[in-house]
Amino acid sequence: MAKIDQNKGSGRSFLLMTYKLYHHLDTVGGVDKGNCLNVILSLLKYAWKKNDYQCGLRHSTIADDTRLSRTTIYRTLLTLAELNIVKMIKGRSGKSYRINALFLNTEKTTMFKSETSMFKSETKRVSTLPTLEEHYITITNIQKIMKKGLAKDAIIKELSELPTEELKSDKTNIYYCNLAIALKEELLREKNLVPTDKILTALKNTGKKTNAAYKYTVAKNKRFNIKPWETKKW
Repeated sequence: MAKIDQNKGSGRSFLLMTYKLYHHLDTVGGVDKGNCLNVILSLLKYAWKKNDYQCGLRHSTIADDTRLSRTTIYRTLLTLAELNIVKMIKGRSGKSYRINALFLNTEKTTMFKSETSMFKSETKRVSTLPTLEEHYITITNIQKIMKKGLAKDAIIKELSELPTEELKSDKTNIYYCNLAIALKEELLREKNLVPTDKILTALKNTGKKTNAAYKYTVAKNKRFNIKPWETKKW
């Protein structure tokens, strides 16, 4: 059995999450819900009330805390942003994450003072650079598809249904977007191909019309006003 470090996290005496947050994640369910809770707990180590529950973290830091892969962390953060639990803010100094305070309990003043041991030990890994030109990151259609965790072919198929310009503008999933564009072009070529039976019929008609005997018969019918398609009456 692993030994519990009694001193770790001594700066906070309780977790800030509420059951409101817990049940807000019911729409996710299963392993994904557990991953969401795992990532939120990691963010809460660094996002203190003093900082408006905002912190700038690398995915590698979250990976150290959660033992999740960076791909899973990326998808999980997108899910949390879509559920309005976490806002991802992009600036010149990188991304920062702000936890929606509606899902948290209010901390007492002594819990977030800069002199507490946990604040000093944990927030040193948080980016202190100013976040300039901040803007909230919008979850794109491409990101929504990527976070589903589908198989490669399924991802490409769904992406191929998006507009080409949207695929070309994405700078995060270039590999998959290029494959989706290639699939769109292939499907378009197949759609524009003339069916084989139409080609054969056209060739047959062309050969027929260039035949000397056929041309003579057509000319004779026109001269004597003969209409071979009409039924003869006897």
